[in-house]
Amino acid sequence: MAGNLIILRATGARLQCDDTHPTLLAALESHNLCVEYQCREGYCGSCRTRLLKGEVCYAEQPLAFLQEGEILPCCCKAKGDIEIEM
Repeated sequence: MAGNLIILRATGARLQCDDTHPTLLAALESHNLCVEYQCREGYCGSCRTRLLKGEVCYAEQPLAFLQEGEILPCCCKAKGDIEIEM
């Protein structure tokens, strides 16, 4: 998963993500983006956002309720390049 690209729909920003980032949230924070979160574990759902293109994977299935197309950046990683609604 080295060198994945994260595209932010709202701004068109293209951010690099690599294996040094344990989660998508950590990757976003490394680019100085402020993402609302509470738990970093997939329990609360505060960081919920829409995945528009691509795929993510979870080390463990999150407990927060997700509708189709939603992801939790706090506990997932990109599987290749992705585009999110942010």
